[in-house]
Amino acid sequence: MADPANPYENGLAYVDGSFVPLAEARIPLVDAGFTRSDVTYDVVAVWKGSFFRLSEHLERFRRSRELMRLDIGLDDAALAELLVHLVAESGLRDAYVSMIATRGTPPTGSRDPRNFRNRLYAFACPYLWVFSPELQERGIRAIVSSTIRTPPAAFDPTIKNFQWGDLMRGLWEALDDGAEAGILLDRDGNVTEGAGFNVFAVVDGAVRTPADGALLGITRRTVLELAREEGLPTRVGPLHVDELRAADEVFFTTTAGGVMPVASLDGKPNAYGGPGPISLRLRTLYWEAHERPEWSTPVDYEQAADEQVAGGYSSVRG
Repeated sequence: MADPANPYENGLAYVDGSFVPLAEARIPLVDAGFTRSDVTYDVVAVWKGSFFRLSEHLERFRRSRELMRLDIGLDDAALAELLVHLVAESGLRDAYVSMIATRGTPPTGSRDPRNFRNRLYAFACPYLWVFSPELQERGIRAIVSSTIRTPPAAFDPTIKNFQWGDLMRGLWEALDDGAEAGILLDRDGNVTEGAGFNVFAVVDGAVRTPADGALLGITRRTVLELAREEGLPTRVGPLHVDELRAADEVFFTTTAGGVMPVASLDGKPNAYGGPGPISLRLRTLYWEAHERPEWSTPVDYEQAADEQVAGGYSSVRG
C-alpha cells in the first residue's frame, strides 16, 4: 500500500503532458511503439539522490531518436528538467528512470510514418536490478546461446530498442538450462551481448569487450575508463567465443545492476569458482564512481516542481 504522504513511492510517470502514478500510466493501444516496436528508449540511474552520467544518456537517446527519425519536441536540457522533476516529485533516492520515444499514433488508415504523431513517455521507479546483489555475490551462471544475434545490417544495435525476439530466445534457453543469462554470438562466432547487458571477458589480464553487434552501454564506457585508470589493459574489438570460454573472468555491465560477475559459463566454473578479482575490483570502482561530481547530477528534492510544471510540458509531441 502506498504511503499517503508519498503517493509516488512506487513510481511516477509522464504521459501526454501529465504526471500520473506509474501504476496508472497508459499508452494508446494503436501506438506503433507497441504494435510495431517502432520505438527507442534510454535508461539512466539515480543513486543516493544523484543521476549518474545523465548527459551521456541524454546524448545517446538523442542520437537514437535522430537515427529513427523521431521528434519528441524537447531538447536535452528540457528533457533533463522533466526527468529531474519525475525523480524529485517521486522522492526516490535510488531510481530507475526511463525515457521512451515512440512513432506514436497514425491518422486513420495511414501507414506513412511521416504522418504519425510521435510521443514521449517517461517514468521513474525504485531502482531495478537485472541481477540482484545477492546473485552477483555468488556469481551469475551463464551460457552461450545457440540463438544468433540479429545482424547490424538488419537493425543497428547501437540504437537502444525493444526488438528482443533473439535476446528473449537466448534468455529462455539459459533458464531452461538452469542458468540465469544467455550470451548471443554473431554468425562468425563472435560475442555480441545478452538480454539487457554488455559482455566483458578478462583474457591474459586484459579487459575485453566486443566492438560490434552490441549497444554502446554507458556502464560499459564507464568500466573501460575505470579499467584504464587502474592501469589495466583494455581491448575493444572482436571477442571470439573460444576466447570467451577460455577467459579467466567474465562479467556483464548494465545501468540496472552495474558490474555483474559471472561464476560459470556453459556449466563450467571459472578459475576462481565465483566472481574474479578484476570483476570485483571494477564493481567496487563503479559504485564509488557515483560520487564523482563530474558524473553526478544531484536532485534538489526540496524544490520539487509544483503542479504548474506538468502544464509546462503540455506542448510536447506525446
